[in-house]
Amino acid sequence: MKPNIDYTLYLITDRELMSTEKLETAVEQAILGGCTVIQLREKNCSSLEFFEIAMKIKEITDRYQIPLIINDRIDIALAIDADGVHVGQSDIPATIARKLIGDNKILGVSASTFEEAIKAQSEDADYLGVGAMFTTGTKTDAKITSIDELARIREHIKLPIVVIGGINKTTIPKFEGIDIHGLAVVSAIISQPDIKEAAKELKSMFRKGKN
Repeated sequence: MKPNIDYTLYLITDRELMSTEKLETAVEQAILGGCTVIQLREKNCSSLEFFEIAMKIKEITDRYQIPLIINDRIDIALAIDADGVHVGQSDIPATIARKLIGDNKILGVSASTFEEAIKAQSEDADYLGVGAMFTTGTKTDAKITSIDELARIREHIKLPIVVIGGINKTTIPKFEGIDIHGLAVVSAIISQPDIKEAAKELKSMFRKGKN
């Protein structure tokens, strides 16, 4: 049975940016602060190391009953029985990812344009990660998606939309009036001295903007 996910505050991990010594600590503090989804993203480690990290993080997400999504690596997602996988435009195609993970796992797809969003919806994605909305140090080569393009995507796409790229206290108000489901955040949570408090503040800002 596919889980029903609350996408409100979607943490994407980055061990190079975290303010804690251990990723497990950062993830737990983020969850305690209100993060509703954890995406484990590891671009610079071996398969074995990724697997071992993923197992440790899954212990935490299972304890708090928070969905764990694995970025790109479908093999790791299946090996640890994660809740789903997220693929970008340069990763394995969404149609193949869906065949590999089956119908009961969550499939997220990155989209920076209206055309990519329409394609992802037709290929059985469960949600979209739209962006990069603003310039971000975590992905310097990302194409920027305008607020107008986001609004166009929202108008024609039925799927939940999570915005990504430069999401922080300054940029959150710019989404007012657009019916997005959540914020995908990296440094505005994981790099902060008080991760729990940072997550709590961003979640509060987002919810106020929805009211």
